[in-house]
Amino acid sequence: MRQLGLQLLLAGAGWLALTPAAHADLWAYVDEFGVTHFAAEALDSRYKLFFKGDLYDSSKPGLQPRGDSATQGLNARTRTQSFFEVSPRYKSVRPHLQKASEKTGVDYDLLKAVIAVESGFDAEAVSPKGAVGLMQLMPATAERFGVSANKKRSLQQQLADPAVNVPAGARYLSYLMDLFPGRLDLVLAAYNAGEGAVNKYGKSVPPYKETLNYVKAVTGIYEQLQASNPLTRRVASASVRGGKGGGAGPRIRMTLPGMTGADSVSQ
Repeated sequence: MRQLGLQLLLAGAGWLALTPAAHADLWAYVDEFGVTHFAAEALDSRYKLFFKGDLYDSSKPGLQPRGDSATQGLNARTRTQSFFEVSPRYKSVRPHLQKASEKTGVDYDLLKAVIAVESGFDAEAVSPKGAVGLMQLMPATAERFGVSANKKRSLQQQLADPAVNVPAGARYLSYLMDLFPGRLDLVLAAYNAGEGAVNKYGKSVPPYKETLNYVKAVTGIYEQLQASNPLTRRVASASVRGGKGGGAGPRIRMTLPGMTGADSVSQ
């Protein structure tokens, strides 16, 4: 059902592939295991244009229209929200996102976008570099934010538990928001490449293709989720705290050349 839903949505987006890519375009394909992979660009011939998003700039408030993008933006928001809503996987983790958002003040929609990109809502996901769980936390990073092994479970087993993983990841995002106030782009870049990399490049997004694509993809999904609900619409360049939201995702995963989302968090 998840795969069929994406195929229908991609089919509906087919006409968009004839137009030039905007800054917040998102591409996707479903692999043989039914996992949806997202990318900020078409990495190979398997990828189809999922939505043609509006032009966004994290240093400016809100979505920035581009030409006649009003109708395209509406289609993108509808398609994005629908894609998240069809997933039964979300129902099992939604309470953890809601609690983490309430306790840390990190916007619910941002948590949803990050998890979509990081793990595709697969609580047992483990990256080749050892990042674990929904928010793909490296063990060292998890320990920094209150996760530890106990007599019953190892650290990796702890991180495979959404009740442990999501709050820890939210605490890390909250920490990064305090470190880079008002700069969602730097928060996401640090989550991907590490705080050290952001500081190394003068508090700017490191010029790594993986990180640039990561920031673009998460921001694109987040902007669309925010814009799909006018009552909870917020500015992406703000501190993105205090958010609540509803609905969430199918088994989706961001694909970046040579790296997964939080693989380098511990750098």
